[in-house]
Amino acid sequence: MDSNEVAVVTAAGRGIGAACARRLADDGYTPVLLSKSGAAVDVAEDIGGVGFEGSVTDRDDLSALVEATHERYGRIDAVVNNTGHPATGDLMDISDEEWHDGLDLVLLNTVRMARLVTPIMQEQGGGAFVNISTFSAFEPSDEFPVSSVLRAGLGSFTKLCADRFAADGIRMNAVLPGFVDSYEVDTETKERIPMGRPAATEEIADTVAYLLSPAASYVTGQNVRVDGGLTTSV
Repeated sequence: MDSNEVAVVTAAGRGIGAACARRLADDGYTPVLLSKSGAAVDVAEDIGGVGFEGSVTDRDDLSALVEATHERYGRIDAVVNNTGHPATGDLMDISDEEWHDGLDLVLLNTVRMARLVTPIMQEQGGGAFVNISTFSAFEPSDEFPVSSVLRAGLGSFTKLCADRFAADGIRMNAVLPGFVDSYEVDTETKERIPMGRPAATEEIADTVAYLLSPAASYVTGQNVRVDGGLTTSV
């Protein structure tokens, strides 16, 4: 790859986001990272990138991130849209406010980043997005109702955006993790997973890195499950 290529990763202070940032830095990208806690600043310093404090739910923070990246490097080649987790609870007990917060957190963040970065990628002749989704996007789980509903929408947006901009050399895919070791996973849950364990964050990052790489140059509009066989549909 071109040693000047730049990758933006959101919610990169820990977990999947931090693992993606480290893997992409190893692959030669200059990482530009964002996290609400500010932990992404420390991760970026550790791997030779730049970090910013800000929220994926704040359009001004996203705009500032993209503008600063483009001004500094003149390009954005890869974007990993990672977020935290929306509200959980009984389906009928989730408030309107929690649904709206979830919309900002897991869907509109990606829509906004696409609006901001797509023109840059068009100008430079291409680029790639990977959206971190969930196994329950297409096999809904009552454990994660907001995530299940809204990330199904994220899958649709991923496909629409991929088709719209494929001719410009811009690809967009989604990765659908199952349970990951950055959170506590109990024995009962592990027994539901055919592989008998949660994913390591590095395993999710490996899939993200592949989808952003030239090796995946003909892969776009896909929702790739990385769940150890957890989902049952084919």
